[in-house]
Amino acid sequence: MDETQKDNGPTRRAVLEGGAATTLLLIAGLPVGRAAATGAAGAPSAGPASTLPVLLNINSDVAVEVDPRTTLLDTLRNHLGLTGSKKGCDHGQCGACTVLVNGRRINACLTLAAMHEGDEITTIEGLAGEDELHPMQAAFIEHDGFQCGYCTPGQICSAVGMLREASEGWPSHATADVAAASHNLTDAEIRERMSGNLCRCAAYPNIVAAIRDAAERS
Repeated sequence: MDETQKDNGPTRRAVLEGGAATTLLLIAGLPVGRAAATGAAGAPSAGPASTLPVLLNINSDVAVEVDPRTTLLDTLRNHLGLTGSKKGCDHGQCGACTVLVNGRRINACLTLAAMHEGDEITTIEGLAGEDELHPMQAAFIEHDGFQCGYCTPGQICSAVGMLREASEGWPSHATADVAAASHNLTDAEIRERMSGNLCRCAAYPNIVAAIRDAAERS
């Protein structure tokens, strides 16, 4: 390549190499361009992220100030002292952090607290009445549906949400007639519908019995 060609601007190879390098930096989460050069030179990093005041209805109205990136689970445990919801896998795979949001069960580790202003959030601490346990809690005790108890709060919250889903006609993979208005909660149905909640102690037969008993009494 002669000097005339060099003066005409970057070559096609240089553009492709630069684009590939930028893509790799973005995938790795590293700064790109002028900001990257500044960071490489040892410039001070940005300060901590600002916090956000959030008004939540968690069993009752509570005000909390959190980093906007804080999950609902970390808000419950670290900011509000509601440690019933457990952090198991922190990837939405074990169900130990299950809570109810507007009556629907969700994994608290997979959602941000700031997303739930105005929602009604119920944790295991909010299920029982002032003088008596929630029927699902009582059934778990009666049928010995727990051993170490770590997953139990999530199991109970999930079971409460699951019974509501079944009563509203939500089918599962084990449902024979998905068009039915309601579904008979056989053991197979309960196991399928609760499959997102893991018990490392393997108390599954007793958990199924507790849920079936609570469903029959409701």
